[in-house]
Amino acid sequence: MIQKKEKKVLLFGTFSGIHKGHINLFKQAKKYGTYLTVVVARDKTVKKVKKKLPLRNEGERLRALKKYSIINEIKLGHKDNPYRIIKEIKPDVICLGYDQKVFTKDLKKQLLKMRLKTKICRLKPYKPGKYHSAIMEKNYVRY
Repeated sequence: MIQKKEKKVLLFGTFSGIHKGHINLFKQAKKYGTYLTVVVARDKTVKKVKKKLPLRNEGERLRALKKYSIINEIKLGHKDNPYRIIKEIKPDVICLGYDQKVFTKDLKKQLLKMRLKTKICRLKPYKPGKYHSAIMEKNYVRY
């Protein structure tokens, strides 16, 4: 029996506090393929990009995602080169959040450089006025 080739989907994010908007992103991304890999941003990368550390460290964020069975694999990004993980995984599709701007400007160029024919999809927002990490973090209390 011939098995159908897995279609690999890649999704990036900080995922400091998982909320319904994130769950919706996972569901949207999974529609583009059969195997969803979520890459969690390193603390160092978040600090560089957002000018502050995330509410939870990278280990905590990684562990929090493990309870979502829709995700097939969870990995930490690389500290030195954010595009390196793409070369390792060789996804068929990269899904970007509706407001994701980091590392997207040169993404097409990087994919060409890696000789990958990866499709790039922009996902739709899910109640962005309610479920957005910046809004959710305002209500988060760190102990």
